[in-house]
Amino acid sequence: MIICNVQMANTKQLVLASSSTYRRQLLERLGLPFVSVSPDVDETPLDHEAPEAMTIRLAQQKAAAIAKQYPDAWIIGSDQSADLHGQVIGKPGNHQRALMQLKQMQGQTVVFHTALCLLNGNQSTTLSVPTRVRFRNLPDSVLDHYLQVEKPYDCAGSAKSEGLGIILLEKIESDDPTALIGLPLIALSGLLREAGFMIPNHA
Repeated sequence: MIICNVQMANTKQLVLASSSTYRRQLLERLGLPFVSVSPDVDETPLDHEAPEAMTIRLAQQKAAAIAKQYPDAWIIGSDQSADLHGQVIGKPGNHQRALMQLKQMQGQTVVFHTALCLLNGNQSTTLSVPTRVRFRNLPDSVLDHYLQVEKPYDCAGSAKSEGLGIILLEKIESDDPTALIGLPLIALSGLLREAGFMIPNHA
């Protein structure tokens, strides 16, 4: 469990249902104190489950799992998948699989679905923010160098766009640039304001 403290006037407790460093760093931008807790959720896709449906389901399950420990808190659940023509491209886990993913996506448009769930008791809002990404055709040597530098083995589709991975991309289409990194802050900040959180914080 990681606690991020920021002095503020809000008194509501906020919990990020994730162990992701990327999501934690994104949420810190809003200046809200929160607790980061890793949810124990099986992320295996269901049979014939569409990529977007999977991310929505997992975002909800992550939030619900942490809500059992923090029944009075506002829980943020999020999940992301890379969708290549209906096929889920998940986290590679190692160098070889990452290289295979990048070669598979070359010259293709991949849709990254980033789902968000804000849960408090019986109140729940879930949405999904799509990001369309066009990948360049690049030699294996460039792909291998990128992987050696960034080691994005915990990133869906092996694409770490906030780092050197930007060289892999030809075009990005999205309403929220933070969605591709893992947490759609434009949508989230709106939901948190509606829930009564003070953004930005002031005493």
